Amino acid sequence: MRLIIVCLTALAVAPFAAPARGQDAGTLNPKPLPPLADPANPNLAAKQVFGRALTPIEAKARSIGYYWRGCLAGAKALPVDGESWQVVRLSRNRMWGNPAMIAFLERFSRKAKAEGVWNGILVGDISQPRGGPMLTGHASHQVGLDADVWLTPMPDHTLSREEREEMSAVDMVTENGLTVDRSHWSEAQAGVIRAAAEEPEVDRIFVNAAIKKALCETHKGEAWMNRVRPYWGHNYHFHIRIKCPAGETTCEPQDPLPAGDGCDKSLNWWFTDEALHPAPGKPRPPITMAQLPSECRTVVLEK
Repeated sequence: MRLIIVCLTALAVAPFAAPARGQDAGTLNPKPLPPLADPANPNLAAKQVFGRALTPIEAKARSIGYYWRGCLAGAKALPVDGESWQVVRLSRNRMWGNPAMIAFLERFSRKAKAEGVWNGILVGDISQPRGGPMLTGHASHQVGLDADVWLTPMPDHTLSREEREEMSAVDMVTENGLTVDRSHWSEAQAGVIRAAAEEPEVDRIFVNAAIKKALCETHKGEAWMNRVRPYWGHNYHFHIRIKCPAGETTCEPQDPLPAGDGCDKSLNWWFTDEALHPAPGKPRPPITMAQLPSECRTVVLEK
């Protein structure tokens, strides 16, 4: 019942005026978005249509398209409270995923708890009820196979609604971006990343380059390190991406990873001025409905 109430108060909401990061606060007073005059317009920005989708489509579960250009049918919600996880930022209504991702999060979090890594995990954005582009944040998270897990352990109590919206994740990286902040980073953070990366269905895990460097200092040469990839941001959370589920032919897989643990000279580039202070580029135009797989139009427009 609690999940239903949360969803009903969070649907079709625009709580952020600027692109939202995982640690940004949510809202306790979401405001409905106005309806679109013609949601079937193929030239309309897809995020405007998918951002207004209130519930998942009742259909066979499948991820459609690519991680950053697709949608999701038959989504399942991660319960907001579990024995080894809690969901934060409920006002975003992004606790939906392919059932394979929901099962993974439940299993991985139980594993981490059983191994004594953490008491539990805090889960941020997974996907919208029908996937697709989001009004704020994330280029990916469109097919229900990506999930953000905070690098802050789950507290030892059930979070209140206010805490879920307003508490902040902890920044694990120093201000200059060159190294982890040793007052926050520990082997516990490394352990929860390892617990996820060891699972066979994981395709990639994205972390800040400083976190990758810290992992290389203590876990260089370990097989799971191949899946942990440096990328901008990701200093408050790590991003789990799982493979296309078996038999889902509508899901487009990502290219295979290069060999090695990623602790070679290629990591050095992330600490150059070019990477640490990239020159601003032109904003990309939003993906239109016409640019998504044709099946996505059916998914998002079905009542």
